[in-house]
Amino acid sequence: MTGKKADKILIIEDDSFISDMYKIKFESEGFDVMVASDGIQGLETVGKEYPDLILLDVVMSKMDGFAVLQKLKKTPETKDIPVIMLTNLGQKDSVEKGLKLGAVDYVIKAHFTPMEVVEKVKEILNK
Repeated sequence: MTGKKADKILIIEDDSFISDMYKIKFESEGFDVMVASDGIQGLETVGKEYPDLILLDVVMSKMDGFAVLQKLKKTPETKDIPVIMLTNLGQKDSVEKGLKLGAVDYVIKAHFTPMEVVEKVKEILNK
């Protein structure tokens, strides 16, 4: 990442243990990381910061990840920001719903290490 600004990642996750773990991992890889603890705060942060990519949990209080994703994709300023659903909700219909609403990927937390998630993000940002 030398010579260019760090890619900005927003993690929208209500479990602080998980968001802290991913924040540390992404920062150690040179990313600029922001964290929002619920969907409403996440949308507010996106509107101010315009991250390069969003990691979005599905099951959250106040507003679930699907509602956040829908709002992001309907807003002209945010519709092109890649969103990866990062959740333990692995039912086929949930995966299909996330992808249909515009997520670039759907990652089941239990199936991927944080480093594998970092690699996935790097792959998407380098496309």
